[in-house]
Amino acid sequence: MAAINSNHLIKTTLIISTYNWPQALHLCLLSVSRQSVLPDEVIIADDGSTRETRDLIEMMQKTFPVPLLHVWQEDEGFQLARIRNKAIARSSHEYIIQVDGDLILHKHFVSDHLEISKPGTFVTGSRVLMNKKLSDKLIHAKKTSTGLLCRGLTNHTNRFQIRFLRNYFADRYKANNIMKLRGCNMAFWRKDLIQVNGYNEAFYGWGREDNEIAARLANAGIRKRAIKFGGIVFHLYHPEKCREHCEENERRLVQTITDKITYCSQGVNQYTYACSEVYA
Repeated sequence: MAAINSNHLIKTTLIISTYNWPQALHLCLLSVSRQSVLPDEVIIADDGSTRETRDLIEMMQKTFPVPLLHVWQEDEGFQLARIRNKAIARSSHEYIIQVDGDLILHKHFVSDHLEISKPGTFVTGSRVLMNKKLSDKLIHAKKTSTGLLCRGLTNHTNRFQIRFLRNYFADRYKANNIMKLRGCNMAFWRKDLIQVNGYNEAFYGWGREDNEIAARLANAGIRKRAIKFGGIVFHLYHPEKCREHCEENERRLVQTITDKITYCSQGVNQYTYACSEVYA
């Protein structure tokens, strides 16, 4: 029998952000339920979806292999930083893995993240892009896996799980560049998120909230690591989100970097393990 990796004993919360795409969220949750190493709880961070998403979650809660919680807020525009903070506040465990609800997770996704976790660091991952035809096919079939060489996939090197390369690149791949990350695939120690007060809710609309929290973590001495050749996710196709607030968000990010800011005033400390709506 193979030895158990000690990092697999870390208690983990998986936070999945979503907005009004229950068909994609269904695939994402199916892929979570089939993980080789399950998270200890899953929290849906819902930025104002309608009843259809709530119905899906309630249906899946009946048979889901770990606690599945639904944290919801009113739809007041793109407020990803706020709903992620509410989910962080609601989380119960020491390590937080963060994904978006339009992703299908490779069966070893959680295991890879746990194996590469290390105190004093946060982790950023990549994604495999999927075209519309393949995305629609998987959603229709409720299928959570595809062949590595399947037509309709891009970002070829992001498809392969190779442990020794994953470990080799962890501290070498763009280690000091906080601009090179994907908020849809990140992991943090919960205490580090609390130290910097979570996401900055001054960020409204799409863009840069993930880079900004990474900058504050780095300013606080929490080092970035990368997960390549592991932590694989497949991104379902959708049109790009509106980027009208991106310039304003960019200015806030530059200020955080220039002034070496570590703590935001509008952050997770507003929530005391309670949110506007929590459906346990």
